[in-house]
Amino acid sequence: MKRSELFFSAIQVPADFVMIALAALSAFFIRENPEVTKFFSLQSLEFHNVHFQDYMHLALIAAPFFILIYAMEGLYDIRVTRKFWKETSKVFTATSIGLVIIIIAIFLKREWFSSRFIILAAWFIAVFYVVLARYILHKIQLWLLRSRNIGIHRVLLIGHNGKVDEVCRTIKFNRNLGYRIVDIINTAQLKVIKQIRKEKGVDEIILCSPSIPDDELEKLIDFCAINNIAYKFIPTTLQTSKYKVGVLNGEPIIEVLHTPLDGWGRINKRFFDIVCSVFLIIVTSPIMLIVALLIKLEDRKGPIIYKNERIGADGKKFFAYKFRYMKWEYSISKDNPNLEKALEFEKQLIAQKSVRRGPLYKIKNDPRKTRIGKFIERFSIDEFPQFFNVLFGSMSLVGPRPHQKREVEKYMEYHRRLLTIKPGVTGMAQVSGRSDLDFEDEYRLDLFYIENWSLVLDIQIVLKTVGVLLQRRKNNS
Repeated sequence: MKRSELFFSAIQVPADFVMIALAALSAFFIRENPEVTKFFSLQSLEFHNVHFQDYMHLALIAAPFFILIYAMEGLYDIRVTRKFWKETSKVFTATSIGLVIIIIAIFLKREWFSSRFIILAAWFIAVFYVVLARYILHKIQLWLLRSRNIGIHRVLLIGHNGKVDEVCRTIKFNRNLGYRIVDIINTAQLKVIKQIRKEKGVDEIILCSPSIPDDELEKLIDFCAINNIAYKFIPTTLQTSKYKVGVLNGEPIIEVLHTPLDGWGRINKRFFDIVCSVFLIIVTSPIMLIVALLIKLEDRKGPIIYKNERIGADGKKFFAYKFRYMKWEYSISKDNPNLEKALEFEKQLIAQKSVRRGPLYKIKNDPRKTRIGKFIERFSIDEFPQFFNVLFGSMSLVGPRPHQKREVEKYMEYHRRLLTIKPGVTGMAQVSGRSDLDFEDEYRLDLFYIENWSLVLDIQIVLKTVGVLLQRRKNNS
């Protein structure tokens, strides 16, 4: 580990302690503020026999327990490249756990303390103070990383395939990752690696090729362990799969689990979909009414809702509902009397303006859009009617993107993993690049979602979607 990382990790402990103590202090003085006591009709703390010295003594005793909980939640990670939003979530969770313990302790020993207002206020303020202090330390650490190369990790890449190129591009274009590539080699022979380490220094080795012989791999892992070098590798699909170990006729047997969306997982996801879709329909109904009116005023010939046939779970066809954002004469619909001309025009646009590779297409600066259509498609308002698809069960709130029949027909066989669960209104691909991703990148993200689904992951994707909708698509007009 880098000394700078050890320093910042160590300094977080006293910083958290100080922030928790300050939060307790702030909560006390807020509680004693005359305007607060008047507004909430509270009696003074002296009436409850709560004195400042005794209160702070208890706060300073409780603070180390919060530090212990933070440590158990993994909040003293060494690396500078940790995700700040995940850290914030952990601070909230750990502080809440500490609060529950304090409430239980007070319930059992009520004479210790009796102000519920201070406990709740201290909880809220502690989360804010700790997150703020960590944010400042994180920014200082990143500044030192980018401007002074303090804390940078010298990485050696091993491999000779496309994975190496992807990792190399990612590291070069994202300095916040904290990596500097010292060399790229095709072999895992220790003689070569030792020479590179001697000349350039190596903190981490990332193996990008699965074709390294086992005997070389064993020696490489031992070498890394002996010399305190972090060893990482990009796994194959089989290596990332989840397993369940059992016994068959006295022999151990391993089952590869395709997705957690079986049994109770499917039931929980469906319940989540119903609750969220009802809520979202109620919240967005005023917007949907206004959009419906504007669509009809601009182009009265066609319908307001465009029913687009898509392929869903298990290859079953269904109609995805969308607000029509194209002029009716160009819409691909059986109800359009000019369907043949519309299909021919679309083929021309795909050949001339499509900016995506693979079975999917995306037309840049599509001339078929109406004025209101450009706006609602820009912010994905056109997809609001799909909340009804979620409610009726043909779609899920989160899942792979629903594709058309002609797109599915271009799938490779392994792409059909996407059809094993319901398609979603949003998903991993949408929050990671919307329509700007190549199909293979989109497939890998959706496959990760299928294999690692959880309700927490669904909630994270939904929250991320809100922020992504405000960003302009690179492939859009």
